Amino acid sequence: MSAAAGTAPLLEVRDLRVRYGIGTRAASAQRTAAVDGVSFDVAAGESLGLVGESGSGKSSIARALLRLIPATGTVLFQGRDLLQLEGAALRATREHLQIVFQDPLGALDPRMNVAELVAEPLLEFRAASAGQHREQVTRMLGRVGIGSELLGRYPHQLSGGQAQRVGLARALILRPRLLICDEPVAALDVSIRSQIANLLRDLRDELGLSLLFIAHDLATVRFLCDRVLVIYRGQTMELAPRDALYGAPRHPYTRALLAANPVPDPARGAPRAPPPAAVLTAAVASGGCVFLDRCPLAVVRCTQQAPLLRGVEASLVSCHRASE
Repeated sequence: MSAAAGTAPLLEVRDLRVRYGIGTRAASAQRTAAVDGVSFDVAAGESLGLVGESGSGKSSIARALLRLIPATGTVLFQGRDLLQLEGAALRATREHLQIVFQDPLGALDPRMNVAELVAEPLLEFRAASAGQHREQVTRMLGRVGIGSELLGRYPHQLSGGQAQRVGLARALILRPRLLICDEPVAALDVSIRSQIANLLRDLRDELGLSLLFIAHDLATVRFLCDRVLVIYRGQTMELAPRDALYGAPRHPYTRALLAANPVPDPARGAPRAPPPAAVLTAAVASGGCVFLDRCPLAVVRCTQQAPLLRGVEASLVSCHRASE
């Protein structure tokens, strides 16, 4: 599913499942699948993009990998199953896994200034005074474009771009192996968005990071990522190298996402295609394809049997007709 030949992936995710309860009483609450059997790898130094509509399960995957919400399956990080770790073993592993959230201001403690925010992970994991870490904090802030004049400012005194840079510095100060970016540019202006995307790419190359990059902005995903995983209703639709996916998408859902993505240059951009019309409108039977009611390629078989992920050239596609 990734990883260079002969090398073990940094992260191996197999059959990841996340369910949320609906109802007021835990015993009687219905359970709905936000993530339903997703599998993928991330190699050392690789950037994997995770795309899909709102509600498709992208953020649930990110939070499950970090043990912020309950999940089942297997999540191997450097050979250890994160879902089985507890106590000191889990805490030690978290130093190497960090996340950047979508809302830069909401992710920062309003009672702490910039210097304190970035130093906090060092104090938490490496048990030294703030003064001992001052040089590391200043150097990391400089790498993300924050000058020393902002060290004493509080989150409400920062712009959105500055706050996101502080969030990046805070996530990277421990030199993690894997950085999960959950819509890190969605709340930013277009000009600031490009600056953060360029910064992420530079830091990835400089620090040897692996990225799991979650976004709606397909242009940013294309700029940053080596491969792209397409999710719909908690299931994998397509997993492919970036150029293959953008150049010749296999799954009808991937095609619909790309067709709906705005192209900033009208001279180069093709006219938007309309959303795919459903061919079959019958209710999905147990085990049927989750994309049935929107798919222009649907056949009777799709109402009864969910397609498996199948290899098509360098891609993996979950579609009966697209993978034939």
